[in-house]
Amino acid sequence: MKFFNKRLTMITASAAITLSLLSFSAMAKTVDTRATSTQTAAAPTITWEKSLSLLESGNKRFVTGKLTKKDFSKAKLNDLTVNGQKPFATIISCADSRVPPEHLFDQGLGDVFIARNAGNVIDDVTLGTVEYGAEHLGTPLIVVMGHTKCGACKATVDSNLAHSHEASVGIESILSKIKPSFEEAYTHTQNTNALYTLTEDLNIENSIQELEERSPILKELVEQKKVKIVGAKYDISTGKVTFEKSHD
Repeated sequence: MKFFNKRLTMITASAAITLSLLSFSAMAKTVDTRATSTQTAAAPTITWEKSLSLLESGNKRFVTGKLTKKDFSKAKLNDLTVNGQKPFATIISCADSRVPPEHLFDQGLGDVFIARNAGNVIDDVTLGTVEYGAEHLGTPLIVVMGHTKCGACKATVDSNLAHSHEASVGIESILSKIKPSFEEAYTHTQNTNALYTLTEDLNIENSIQELEERSPILKELVEQKKVKIVGAKYDISTGKVTFEKSHD
């Protein structure tokens, strides 16, 4: 099955999570004055197409080793402190230490808003983080980025093939989010290596679908064409990020 060849419908829409940003006092202090309420999205300063282009060109620099010089000066830190953050994209990625989004896309301080967890799954905290990025920081592009050799996906495949569920409560919560992707992959192949790869791909698809189905905020922004959600996969052996082909 080709990467990103369809949208899956296996994840049932659950009750929408409306996160009260007032409980995040540290985050609330950074809310851009462009947002006048929790229901008013900050106006994107660039289009999602431009945001995607910036990520693609940044990854090309990473692959070729032609990285730009980053500004870590006190002046830069002061600017971000006084004027706040204005990232151009929100990225959901795996917590794998080999997959740091800022480096893979050759970006600096304040450029990208990132949510990371093992398996790039969508739990409540990740969902709220993405909503904050899109609604209050005005990021026009949301990227769900998985990667090759994903340990969380491999653990899900291995535990289900062995019918073993001895993981801790925390780890089991990750495996249970990826399990639907394994189950769908298993209907297409029983080859273990192929299962690893296909589970990784389908897990990206399912995370995208969960964002679209669980969040009324994101759903509205997407329908208004203020936000675009795309999938991507990082190859840890080459450094290349492959984006979803369809950008309709």
